[in-house]
Amino acid sequence: MKTTAELQQLATQVRRDILRMTTSAKSGHPGGSMGTADWFVAMNFSIMDFDPKNFTMEGTGEDMLFVSQGHITPVIYSTMARRGYFPVSELSTFRQFGTRLQGHPSTAHGLPGIRMASGSLGQGLSVAIGAALGKKMTGDPHFVYTMHGDGELQEGQIWEAAMFAGAKKVDNLIATIDYNNQQIDATVDEVMSLGNLKAKFEAFMWKVVVIDNGNDMQQVLDGMAQAKALSGHGNPVCVILKTKMGFGVDFMQDTNKYHGAVLSANDLPKALAQLEETLGDF
Repeated sequence: MKTTAELQQLATQVRRDILRMTTSAKSGHPGGSMGTADWFVAMNFSIMDFDPKNFTMEGTGEDMLFVSQGHITPVIYSTMARRGYFPVSELSTFRQFGTRLQGHPSTAHGLPGIRMASGSLGQGLSVAIGAALGKKMTGDPHFVYTMHGDGELQEGQIWEAAMFAGAKKVDNLIATIDYNNQQIDATVDEVMSLGNLKAKFEAFMWKVVVIDNGNDMQQVLDGMAQAKALSGHGNPVCVILKTKMGFGVDFMQDTNKYHGAVLSANDLPKALAQLEETLGDF
């Protein structure tokens, strides 16, 4: 088991991966990827129970994760590679034509760790509910996790799924919302405010955990442990994860500029200078 400090170092390395991958490809979504790096590292290296060397689409006997906002593939691929799903060197093929590391997750190429072709927003919670009900039917005690963008919650299908999960007591489901208040056009509040998100989920019969600093590794670990403790008692659990888009590089933080725009070749060294190379670049 890695220490909190080791997990934090890994998250820093993942942020380096994200910037190098997207700048090399000249496309991608670095902002949200960097903001959620701590959460993905915590999930892959501490919270979830799974074996990357024996991946199956069915996910029997292990925890499952569905990432609904599939555009954050840089953080998905980096943490998967660092966890051992595939060689770290393969990160250099990001967004190249015909490779396994497409801009949005694809099941067509058989990439271990990917169970859903996501990126068309709003669908991941429905898919995860199906997986969670499947585990209940077969007596599998493992959890199903999801990750969603806050702007994604403007999609109606999310709330149909949330209502269903609460009504049907899907209590082996833990959904995390990356709440950075940024989306592609403006802030979430400017586009369509989510209002009191905690109260909304509670009204749909969910338990809610709020992580005030989703870029603090210990807070992430503690918050996800609390979410697991609340599970299994008749209610699905929602984690509101408050992060900063572009976290780790001062000129990328708290702006939607880098939602879907990448650093220039000139700006990349400036950004990497703020992120210590801890495990070796790919």
